[in-house]
Amino acid sequence: MKPIQVGLLGAGVVGSGTFNVLRRNQEEIKRRAGRGIEITMVADLDTARAQAVAGEGVKVTADARAVIANPDIDIVIELIGGYGIARTLVLEAIAAGKHVVTANKALLAVHGTEIFAAASAKGVIVAFEAAVAGGIPIIKALREGLTANRIQWIAGIINGTTNFILSEMRDKGLDFEVVLKEAQRLGYAEADPTFDIEGVDAAHKATLMCSIAFGIPVQFDKAYVEGITQLGAADIKYAEQLGYRIKLLGITKRTAKGIELRVHPSLVPGKRLIANVEGAMNAVVVQGDAVGTTLYYGKGAGSEPTASAVIADLVDITRLHTADPLNRVPHLAFQPNAMSDLHVLPMSDVVTSYYLRLRVADEAGVLAKVTGILAALGISIDAILQREADEVAGEGATQTDLIILTHDCVESEMNAALKQMQALPTVLAPITRIRKEELA
Repeated sequence: MKPIQVGLLGAGVVGSGTFNVLRRNQEEIKRRAGRGIEITMVADLDTARAQAVAGEGVKVTADARAVIANPDIDIVIELIGGYGIARTLVLEAIAAGKHVVTANKALLAVHGTEIFAAASAKGVIVAFEAAVAGGIPIIKALREGLTANRIQWIAGIINGTTNFILSEMRDKGLDFEVVLKEAQRLGYAEADPTFDIEGVDAAHKATLMCSIAFGIPVQFDKAYVEGITQLGAADIKYAEQLGYRIKLLGITKRTAKGIELRVHPSLVPGKRLIANVEGAMNAVVVQGDAVGTTLYYGKGAGSEPTASAVIADLVDITRLHTADPLNRVPHLAFQPNAMSDLHVLPMSDVVTSYYLRLRVADEAGVLAKVTGILAALGISIDAILQREADEVAGEGATQTDLIILTHDCVESEMNAALKQMQALPTVLAPITRIRKEELA
């Protein structure tokens, strides 16, 4: 059978990895797909780089629309990134009757509802395994492997840059800014790391997993997003002393009141497997009612790990290329006419527990005032750690750190408590609040 022909938009790191893996494993891939898969046309503004990546026999152009217009191209891979021209080109490819493979989580998290609707109307596939957690097949697991389950919650380390930074802060006792510069030097962090360190990248990925798990539309605008820029080495040290590690988690959860969708630093018990995921690795924990807890671990970025997911999507589309569109796996796991309108909760309505660190005056009565505020709002305390003043600020110091772990409460109640505690004259600095997730 004639090989299926693929057009590639963007010949950067992942694009070159896709070429490398396709070439190296072409016979194995053909045996699995039932026919060959060939990238025959590439669009990239840097045509010299693209030609070096593609090699002889592959047509290279600077015009992405020329790839889409080519009648011989069956599948378009979009590896440009971003929300702008990528959206236009993906929609044009769909309109031209091309299947699309993309690693663009930002595009799908923001415009996914429009893109999936266009693809369904045209009878083509938009495949996006590479958009979440790189080489880890979490999309296929959620969409197909766990399809018998009522998913209860998902919690994932889904940004390698922030996990590397947090691992280094814990191992070396360094503050955030120092480790960020080292991460940039080593190539783990971009020159502009905002999307990573502010949690936006993780929120894009969590949004997609949320939609697949619970059958709701893609709603990135309703995600709560908080990054790691305010974390200090002291918090990581205190968490360790209390038996926890701090991870930036993407969390989505089904509750009686609606769906939670949030990204923020979290204290995780050190005995949990996900708490021990270090460096730039990713991991996702999924809780289903039938299967229980499952863990997916691996490289969340990089040339060939991400290419692995891109090619898996190419194989899936090749197998289903001639199948009736109504018999394909739906983009978001649930049939389009069976999507739910479950409410996504604002962060103020989320119930969780907390780690609080207060820099306070080292004098009598401070602890009583703080615990009194918590008690008046019905917030119960799980543990308290009070440091000796000279341990925190040196010999003869008149201030110290007070660390409190709470039991579950509504976020709005904790916000009210923080406002009252911050107003106390004996609280000498902004209070650090980190949410705590037992993941039990």
